[in-house]
Amino acid sequence: MPSPATLERFIARVEQNAHAEAVEEYYAADATLQENQSPPRSGREAQAARERDLFKRVKSVTSTCVRPVFVNGDKVVIRWIFVFDWIDGTRTTMEEIACQRREGERIAEETFFYDPAQRVPRRLDE
Repeated sequence: MPSPATLERFIARVEQNAHAEAVEEYYAADATLQENQSPPRSGREAQAARERDLFKRVKSVTSTCVRPVFVNGDKVVIRWIFVFDWIDGTRTTMEEIACQRREGERIAEETFFYDPAQRVPRRLDE
């Protein structure tokens, strides 16, 4: 079970838009991540690299934890809202639920649930 302090530090890192750093600092080396019903991805290093690649296409990001955060033993559920302003002048707003299973202070498994229609970028003037 994560300590409240660890959970708050994790949330703060994501809200600082340090997504790759949050992965490196808070995920287990063999962590798995899954989006909706897609096959899971494995490995902290691969996920951190994926986050860095994403941020190469981003002009700015706003990451917000919508409270409350739910904790029950080793399970944590966080509601996030992410606003990505892309270099090409489009914007993507994503609201998702992240369901985590922790091993001590580290995230061992995480599944993200969101409406895939949100992934379509929109022109800022729309």
